[in-house]
Amino acid sequence: MKRTYVCDVKETTEERVLVKGWVHKIHDLGKITFLHLRDKTGIIQLVVDKDEIKDLRLEMSVEAIGDKVENEKAPGGVELISKGISVIGKAFYDKLPFEVNSYKQKASLEKQLDYRSLSLRSPKTRAVFKIQEEIGDAFRTYLKDLRFSEIHTPKIISSSTEGGSEMFTVNYFNKRAFLSQSPQFYKQMMVGAGFERVFEVGHAYRAELHGTWRHLSEYVSLDVEMGFIEDEYEVMDLEEGFLNYLFKTLKEKCPKELQMYGIELPDKLEIPRMPLAKAQEILLEKFNKKSPVGNIDAEGEVILSKYIKETYDCDFVFLTEYPVSKRPMYAMPDSKRPELTKSFDLIYKGLEITTGGQRIHDYDMLAANIRKFGLNPEDFGFYLDSFKYGMPPHGGFAIGLERLTLKILDLENIREATLLPRDLKRLEP
Repeated sequence: MKRTYVCDVKETTEERVLVKGWVHKIHDLGKITFLHLRDKTGIIQLVVDKDEIKDLRLEMSVEAIGDKVENEKAPGGVELISKGISVIGKAFYDKLPFEVNSYKQKASLEKQLDYRSLSLRSPKTRAVFKIQEEIGDAFRTYLKDLRFSEIHTPKIISSSTEGGSEMFTVNYFNKRAFLSQSPQFYKQMMVGAGFERVFEVGHAYRAELHGTWRHLSEYVSLDVEMGFIEDEYEVMDLEEGFLNYLFKTLKEKCPKELQMYGIELPDKLEIPRMPLAKAQEILLEKFNKKSPVGNIDAEGEVILSKYIKETYDCDFVFLTEYPVSKRPMYAMPDSKRPELTKSFDLIYKGLEITTGGQRIHDYDMLAANIRKFGLNPEDFGFYLDSFKYGMPPHGGFAIGLERLTLKILDLENIREATLLPRDLKRLEP
């Protein structure tokens, strides 16, 4: 007998079905007993005899055959009258570390992460990663439809991408190497290699000494680079278009998951664009909030986002015109105001989720800029050489997948949006 997934039971033409999953709940009401079986697609209720459940425990893997009966009070509006239940995965625990079948998880986040393979069985916890799955799929679909090519770049590299020190070192056959902070160099090279438009979904690594709710040591980066652009605003237009496509997709494919978290996504995004200096001025004049030179801090991002929401009815804001001193050496300076770059950040509900902009594409300018940053062009030879052969004007951005998920669902900690987090303290599971 072929298995039927829970989500398909109601629509199948078969009257007797085979379902497989885990024991989610057992309700013994005296005269009648219900068993809730859970698979990756949902939960179904079985009406069972007491003898059938005497050896069952929560979270055992089982398969059950049952006759389909409509019942408006049952999950999904249908239940099965059991014709037999078999245990196919025994349970060996003395006591579950926490309740999997509770709608509101009572265990601490740290304990949930310690027992990640168990906490992920909770439907509400799993919903986070259904959303995340669709984000990645929408990213690929949207960009492929615009003639972007997916690439896969090395994560073990010979030199820093950002020119900073926050990198993990690797002993690479007795040579010093690093874990990649970003595919930045490689995606620029691929633009010049004739791909023109590229994207990557891949891991990135930051050896930052932060253990806050918003920081990870390993995260997934959604990277884009596109050639033959006019300016950085074309790159912002691309990201705004993607976010509109993403929200439409999530509303179509994940209504149940969004409802679990009480989320209503907007029908149309028109993201305000504001120079950094203007944002700093608003923070100071309206909220008496001073900003660090060339940036706004985490508190400033939250305050500014509330102002943008009240003023423009939007949860996003592009901050533009960052100073050269606060951007990487490949950021394109503004020809009219050389102290500023043609770069941007995207703030979403008080959190930076994107950094992007136009890049320097001229070989001489890039080599000179590398020197200005106190770096040696010879250390970036493989990267710099690719600019000798007619590199077109180009730009791109990177979105932190976990940060985007975090803010879409209004979660409290980025580890909730991370399948198996890596941070200052956690290297397992």
